Amino acid sequence: MFYHLLYPLRDIFFGFNVFKYISFRAAGAAVTSFLLCVILGPFIIEKLRELKIGQVVRAADDAKGIYEMHKNKAGTPTMGGLLIVTAIVLSTLLWGDLNNKYVLLSLVSIIWLCAVGFLDDYLKMKLKKSTGLTARSKFIGQIMLGLMLGLFVYFDPQIGKNLDVPFLKDLVINLGVFYVLFTMIVIVGSSNAVNLTDGLDGLATGCIIIVVLTYAALSYITGNANMSEYLNIIHIPGAGELAVFCAAMLGAGLGFLWFNSFPANVFMGDTGSLALGGAIGVVATFTKKELLLLIVGGIFVMEALSVILQVASFKLLKKRIFLMAPIHHHFQMKGWSETKVVIRFWIIGIILALISLSTLKLR
Repeated sequence: MFYHLLYPLRDIFFGFNVFKYISFRAAGAAVTSFLLCVILGPFIIEKLRELKIGQVVRAADDAKGIYEMHKNKAGTPTMGGLLIVTAIVLSTLLWGDLNNKYVLLSLVSIIWLCAVGFLDDYLKMKLKKSTGLTARSKFIGQIMLGLMLGLFVYFDPQIGKNLDVPFLKDLVINLGVFYVLFTMIVIVGSSNAVNLTDGLDGLATGCIIIVVLTYAALSYITGNANMSEYLNIIHIPGAGELAVFCAAMLGAGLGFLWFNSFPANVFMGDTGSLALGGAIGVVATFTKKELLLLIVGGIFVMEALSVILQVASFKLLKKRIFLMAPIHHHFQMKGWSETKVVIRFWIIGIILALISLSTLKLR
C-alpha cells in the first residue's frame, strides 16, 4: 500500500523515493509485523484464554514420560498462529508491491493453510482431543494448494521447469510436467515438517526465524539481475519482492517468540505451523531454491525423518529407533532440559543457514 500510495509522490517530495527500495520496505515490514504481534499479543492471548482455547496434552501409554514433562502446559492458549498470520498479512499489504504475482500467491497460500490449521485446532478444542482433522483431510487441503501452485509454476515462463541444484552450477535437470508434482511435495512436506517441529516452547518459532531470514536474502539476490548474474544463480524478475514477505514473517516470528519462549504463554498450534511451513515452501519454490530447503531447513527435515523412520521401524520390525519421535522428544527422554534442546536446535539451524548461504559462492 505504501509503495503504491507514496512512491508516485516522489516528484513532489524526493524522500518518497525510498519506497522504491525493497530493502527499505522489507525492514518496514519486519518492524511492523513485530510491533503488531507485541502490541496485539496480550489481547489475543487473553481472548483465547477467555474462550478456553487451550492446549490438549496427550496422556497415552506410549507417551507417559513426555506427559509428565508437559502436563503443566495443558490449558495454555493455542491457535496463536492467528496472531502471526494476521501480522504477516497486514504488514505485507502495507509494505509490499501488491501487483507482484509472487507476493499475492504467497499471501493466498499462507491464508489457505492457516484456515486448514485453524479447522484442525478448532476440532481439537471441540473434541477435547490431541487430534483434530484426520491426516487425510489435512493432506487434501495441502495437496489442493500444492497442485494450484504447481500448475502456476509450470506455466510461469519466469520460473521455468529446470531444477536448481546447490553446489552444481552446470547441472540442469528439466523436470517438465513433473515440476507440478515436485512443487506439491515441497509445499506439503515443508508444511508438515514445521508442524512436527512445533512441540517445545519456542523451538519451531526460532527455527522459522532462521529459515525466513535466509530466504529473505535469497529472494532479494534472486530478484536482482546483477547479483544473480555475479553469483551465477537463476534470475527471476519480481522474486526480490518476496524479501518483503519473508521480512514480515521474520518480524512476526520475533514478536510471537516474545510470548512463545519458555515458559510459553501461547502456542501457535496447527493454525500457525501449517501456514508458516507451507509459506516457506512457497518462497523456496518461487525462488527456485527448493533443494536448498533441505539444508537451510535441516531441523525440520530431521524432525520429519525421525517420525517417518520411527513409524516404519515399528511397523516393520516392531522396534523403535528413538525413545520417542519427533526427535526433540527423544532428547528430552534422554534427560536434556527443554530449553537445552531448543537452544541447541537453534544453534544447528544457524549453522545450516550459513552453510546454505555459502552455496551461493561454492558453485
